[in-house]
Amino acid sequence: MELRGARALITGGSSGIGRAIAVDLAEAGAEAVAVDYAHREDEALATCNEIEARGARALPVRADASLAEDVKRMVREVGDAFGGLGVLVNSAGYTELIPFRDIDAIAEETWDRIMAVNVKGPFLCSREAAPQLRQSRGAIVNIASVAGVRATGSSLPYGVSKAGLIQLTRALALALAPDVRVNAVAPGIIETHWITQLAGEEGARDIYSRTKDATPLGRTLEPPDVSQVVLSLLTSDGVTGETLVVDGGRAINY
Repeated sequence: MELRGARALITGGSSGIGRAIAVDLAEAGAEAVAVDYAHREDEALATCNEIEARGARALPVRADASLAEDVKRMVREVGDAFGGLGVLVNSAGYTELIPFRDIDAIAEETWDRIMAVNVKGPFLCSREAAPQLRQSRGAIVNIASVAGVRATGSSLPYGVSKAGLIQLTRALALALAPDVRVNAVAPGIIETHWITQLAGEEGARDIYSRTKDATPLGRTLEPPDVSQVVLSLLTSDGVTGETLVVDGGRAINY
């Protein structure tokens, strides 16, 4: 698969890891990159400006990736605008900060929202994009988390949702073979505004400090570290159904 000339849709692409992937795709020569966002239009437009500055067409699309009607409209708009689709990156995610031992603090609405965005959303987007991806013999990459392979993360339902996304990756790799490859990355702690929103400025600094001390590479990872792996999986023609941990080696320590 060639990234030069690719036409891509990145859910949750307006900020953080999604933004890094969108910009790096444009840097790699993608023809067009669509950025899905749910709330912050200003961030989506800023990302699109970065994409266009690198010579690719950009399209901001407002949609809730957990709603079937929104997903249908989004994929249709992107396909019509770009003349097809060859890359889908499911990066949209949701969580809340809830201590693991406080299971009584997990509201049913919180559980449902996390599962809807983190598991149902990637399924809906993948299913809707599948006909275009089959035609282009494209690829999907899902953004999972180390919380899906370890009992860690922002909350218990978040970890369960990411484990579900990893299994969905395997299942879709089988369902869409041989035309479409499906893989995932499982980032650890990545320095993004998401951590600050969850833990606050001081809490984020503490998380980054503790992560750095426990990481063999001796640093906190940033969105480009994840994007680099995503682009590699997109072009790895012999790999499907796999999940690659991106955490600086932290998960090898226990």
